[in-house]
Amino acid sequence: MSLLVVGLSHRSAPVSVLERASLNADAQLKLLQDTVAAEPAAEAAVLATCNRIELYADVDKFHAGVAELSTLLAQHSGVGLEELTPHLYVHYEDRAVHHLFSVACGLDSMVVGEGQILGQIKDSLARAQDLHTAGRLLNDLFQQALRVGKRAHSETGIDRAGQSLVTFGLEQLSAGADVQRWARGKKALVIGAGSMSSLAAATLARSGVAEIVVANRTFERAERLAQILSEGDDTDVLARAVPMDSVLVELTRADVAVSCTGATGLVLTADAVAAAVEGRTGAPAVEDTAVRETAVREAGETPLPGAGSAADENCPLDLSSVSSVPSGFSVMGEAAVAGMDAATLEQHGAWAAGGTVVDRPRETGRPGPEADAELIGALAATATRVGRVPERRRPEPVAEVPRPEPVLFVLDLAMPRDVDAAVHRLAGARLVDIESLADASADAPMAADVDMVRRIVADEVAAFGAAQRAARITPTVVALRSMAAEVVAGEIARLEGRLPGLDDKHRAEITQTVKRVVDKLLHAPTVRVKQLAAEPGGAGYADALRTLFDLDQETVASVSRAGNSTTTEKNRGPA
Repeated sequence: MSLLVVGLSHRSAPVSVLERASLNADAQLKLLQDTVAAEPAAEAAVLATCNRIELYADVDKFHAGVAELSTLLAQHSGVGLEELTPHLYVHYEDRAVHHLFSVACGLDSMVVGEGQILGQIKDSLARAQDLHTAGRLLNDLFQQALRVGKRAHSETGIDRAGQSLVTFGLEQLSAGADVQRWARGKKALVIGAGSMSSLAAATLARSGVAEIVVANRTFERAERLAQILSEGDDTDVLARAVPMDSVLVELTRADVAVSCTGATGLVLTADAVAAAVEGRTGAPAVEDTAVRETAVREAGETPLPGAGSAADENCPLDLSSVSSVPSGFSVMGEAAVAGMDAATLEQHGAWAAGGTVVDRPRETGRPGPEADAELIGALAATATRVGRVPERRRPEPVAEVPRPEPVLFVLDLAMPRDVDAAVHRLAGARLVDIESLADASADAPMAADVDMVRRIVADEVAAFGAAQRAARITPTVVALRSMAAEVVAGEIARLEGRLPGLDDKHRAEITQTVKRVVDKLLHAPTVRVKQLAAEPGGAGYADALRTLFDLDQETVASVSRAGNSTTTEKNRGPA
């Protein structure tokens, strides 16, 4: 059996695909059950976060495993396989181990170094254990990933290389200003009472906000979070809970709103945010594009000439026939030259480049191949000089109008999104969501500690691989020793048949002597074979042992199954 992971994340897929492919708790459980029911997989675990969905499995066939896991992800996510496939990545064996260890250390996170992923890995393992879909391999893998992640955070400064998603989001909301100075005295609305929302609320409280209102579908959970915030020793924030139907009212009072729920639809629409902004400012919250166009008109800017104006003078094309182009925009080459012959195309290219119209006599009838080749070559040369398809003219630049300072700051940490993306265009509101966080963090500086973490990951991957390879030969070694013990027992029984008068003392001494001889003969080979099996390419030593000693394959398999069962029960407790 071999480790395989198939998944997608913010690195491989756009946010729109991740949103549609997100799995709720019930879908994750069903995916696990269907995976272990599939032929190639013996174990399975799902790691689903706001920016990744990964399916881990212990499979006996690589290609069949990839096909089956990809199909299952498509079925349970609701995204068609053809659409999902271009965004999927596959890791196998050591590369799969390296990937999970990197994820656990925060190296693969949207914000490098964030530690929340450790709790999500722990939850994934617990879920697989509860459903009995995690055996020896995945138990060992996820337990070790948790240890590697904790080691990275304790031995390096990876925490300084990036912040939690919440902190990074608040920094984006404050537009680079000091978060504590920016947040001081503000009123915050936190929608949701899960782990991410609780972290956001605690971060806001430590940042100095004056009030936090918590809204949640289960009012008791909102009350519990509000109580925890109010009783915190390190803050003096005023916190209270409200039901979900009070969100729109509270939004008009809030300066900052953070949303992270498990809802499948929008929690805050653009209209709701616009109404909240209007309630605070007394003026309608219009889209930023409308604001810009109004300012241009009020400034007396001359509109761009439409098609057919004087600027079209000497153009060799009949622009009046291009009715599909709106007035006020230049005629793009694709629309203007549709259906034109090569000679006219060449003339248009020369004219658009600022040259003179080519006076080429029009031939009657269809031109020959040589003429076509010559004209197309001339057009290609013109396109090379002036661009792919020359425009008739370019629009005049429009002066940028400063956007009004926001009065409502919205942080959407949910996947799928809780807040309508149209809020980005509302004047008076600033929205930071998962997609904008991904864009902002793409160029975030990397600390030198990241290199230290990468070395830790590399060392831990090598150690884990060696341990797994050594563990694979253990059932064979156990089966060999069991066979040796049976041989000893058989020979002692045969000795007793030949020497019926042998007393107990001598029988015990002979039995012990024979066992010592067998143990000494087997000791060096079994120790050495474990060492060799731990090295890369050492998988063949188990086969060699089974062949040399004619070990029963079913006996070896039964030892392996017993070991898996024991490991699963042992690891079922907290990590």
